[in-house]
Amino acid sequence: MTDDRPAPPPVPGALLDEFELLIEEVQRAKTLPLSRNAVVDRDELLAKLARLKQLLPEELRSARWMVRKREQYVAENEEKARLMLASAREKAQALISESSIVREAVEEANTLVRNAEAQARRVQLESEDIAEGRLSEAEAILGELLQEVRDARAEFHRPQPAAQPPETR
Repeated sequence: MTDDRPAPPPVPGALLDEFELLIEEVQRAKTLPLSRNAVVDRDELLAKLARLKQLLPEELRSARWMVRKREQYVAENEEKARLMLASAREKAQALISESSIVREAVEEANTLVRNAEAQARRVQLESEDIAEGRLSEAEAILGELLQEVRDARAEFHRPQPAAQPPETR
C-alpha cells in the first residue's frame, strides 16, 4: 500500500535559528565610542531580515500542516468510532433476534455502545489535546519571534544621545 499523503513540512525552528544568528550578530557589533549604539551594515541587516520574512510563511505552513494532521487524525478516529458503534449495533440486533438470550444481549449491546462511545470520546479528546499542545508551541514560538523583531526594531529607532562638548580648563 502506498502513502499518497504529502511529506510533512520541515520542523519549525529555522526561523528561530535565523533570529538567534541575527541577535548574536547585533550583540557582536562594534559600539560607537561613548555610546551604547552599535554599528551594523544596514544592507546586510536588511537582507537578513528579508530572509527571515521569507521563512515566516514556512513556519505558518508548518502550523497549518499540524492543524490539518490533527483534523485528519480526529476524522479517522471518529470514523473508527462510528464503525465500532455500527458494529456494536449490528451485534446487538443479532443478539436481540435470538429469543433465548434477549435480556443478556440487550445488556451486552448497551455496554458495547457505552464503551465505544466512551472510547471514541477519549480518543477525540486525546487528539484535541495533542493538537492544542502543538498549536500552543507554534504560537509561543511565533510570539517570541514577533517580540524579538519588535525589540530589534525599537533598538534601531532609539534616539542616540547628543554628543557632549569637551570640557575646557
